[in-house]
Amino acid sequence: MRAYLLLLLVAAGTTYLATPLARRVAERFTAMTPVRDRDVHSVPTPRLGGLAMLAGVAVAFAAASRMPFLSDLFTESRQAWAVLGAAAIVCLLGVADDVWGLDPLTKLAGQVLAAGLMAWQGVMLLALPVAGGLWVGSSGLQLGVTVLAVVVAVNAVNFVDGLDGLAAGVVGIGSVAFFTYSYLLTRGASPDNYANLGSMVVAVLIGVCLGFLPHNAHPARIFMGDSGSMLIGLLLAASAVSVTGRFDPQAVDSGAQILPVFLPVLLPVAVLMLPLTDLVLAVVRRVLAGQSPFAADKLHLHHRLLSLGHTHARAVGVLWLWTAVVSFGAIALAFVPLHLVLPTWAAVLLLAVLVTLGPRRARARRHGPVMLRERRAAERTPPGGGARGAGAPGPASPQPPPASAERVRGPGAPRRPGATPRSRT
Repeated sequence: MRAYLLLLLVAAGTTYLATPLARRVAERFTAMTPVRDRDVHSVPTPRLGGLAMLAGVAVAFAAASRMPFLSDLFTESRQAWAVLGAAAIVCLLGVADDVWGLDPLTKLAGQVLAAGLMAWQGVMLLALPVAGGLWVGSSGLQLGVTVLAVVVAVNAVNFVDGLDGLAAGVVGIGSVAFFTYSYLLTRGASPDNYANLGSMVVAVLIGVCLGFLPHNAHPARIFMGDSGSMLIGLLLAASAVSVTGRFDPQAVDSGAQILPVFLPVLLPVAVLMLPLTDLVLAVVRRVLAGQSPFAADKLHLHHRLLSLGHTHARAVGVLWLWTAVVSFGAIALAFVPLHLVLPTWAAVLLLAVLVTLGPRRARARRHGPVMLRERRAAERTPPGGGARGAGAPGPASPQPPPASAERVRGPGAPRRPGATPRSRT
């Protein structure tokens, strides 16, 4: 645990110190996010935070390669270096998009290249749990499923990056849950040597998110941009893929062991539940509207929370809460008895729902009595009486300016008795 904690601190410290440098680079190359209709920030903001995050990952990996506890992960295979190389590919791809702008197909090709590099070096889904046991496909099928999983995770995190601190917080919280599961599972399976690639990668990912959050919290001084969102999405996918491939096909002989076998696949989905939900809803919404799935709009989950009446910081907190509820609830299924998990999880879910709908309920309490009084007043109003009732005096109509006496009487008409003639001089 101490080695993982040290890696976390190295990644966090490096990212924190490198972020101001990344901000200057963004300003130098005019990589600024303008204020658009769908955005919630009020001033143009630099968006190359992914460079600082990549620096944190690189320094942490270099430190891990020198630790006796983790050095075997770098000498016995090339998987760790493949993850670092893939992270560099997607980060630099995001930098190019943040500076010059890339079309969606080019970005997709770069993501497939990065995922293919990891799979080529062995970071791939070797087995997938199914109802009757473990399904192990051909190497080509394993490669395709791995690439698909990585690309989906990368784009899911990219979609959810819409508010200050949102993506870093969601991925950081989910990574803590995944690290807890991976560490406990590996330590129970092999107490003598519980170092594994998945735990190392996710520990570094937690540190990167923690180091970047102080600069990205509302009001953000820098955005992670596509370079950062694709980077942390790939790292999360890499850790999940490496853990999933560690299971023995004989692990499903007893029914009691089925849940731990399925959980490596279910937990990454739980961690990415909000980003994946936002991704699916956005694609369906845009396709049904006849638009491109990559077209931008203002109907993401965070936009909907803002429209409910949440402030910027409160909307981020609500989404963080949902991530914690889903991800930690999922890992509790593997280590806590079911009769304890379900009631607790149900209570926390109810709390999350109440917090999410809080502004709507407050508006209902505030405006409900006013609307009721207006409705009762309308019911008491006779037909045709208007809102004030029959015979109620209305506002005075504007009167025309008084006409002169000569215009009213006409020229030569006799004056009113006792009237004094007006002088024209």
